[in-house]
Amino acid sequence: MGIKHVVSSVCRKYNTTDPFQIAVSSGIKILYLDLGKTYGFFHVYHRMPMIVLNQNLPEQLMRFVCSHELGHSFLHRGINTPYLKAHTLFSIDKIEREANTFAVELLLPDDILRDNEGINFYTLAQCAGIPKGLEALKSL
Repeated sequence: MGIKHVVSSVCRKYNTTDPFQIAVSSGIKILYLDLGKTYGFFHVYHRMPMIVLNQNLPEQLMRFVCSHELGHSFLHRGINTPYLKAHTLFSIDKIEREANTFAVELLLPDDILRDNEGINFYTLAQCAGIPKGLEALKSL
């Protein structure tokens, strides 16, 4: 099952594309902390899933980071990327790219592209809060 299909299923199930609403509706706690240079992370503690976001991020970026971490929760629930990075030679690049793809598909659904055909794709991506360069992950 592709990432786009997973995103569609999640959006249908929770009847929204809002990552914060999806997180809460799916039982994921959202915490806001000062994380320094870290944007956010997904963690499961005693079977309680949580997304921790850097409280100092601009709103648009926080929305993208929440979507990215939501991607980890739906695609990589049992994978501990900080552990893999610190203690193994396993590359986490694919895992991070998949979470970014999830975020792009969630924030820039096909119907937005269809409804705004006359507007530049890159402008739509920017308005959706997708960081520059990551719009290329959108499956058209």
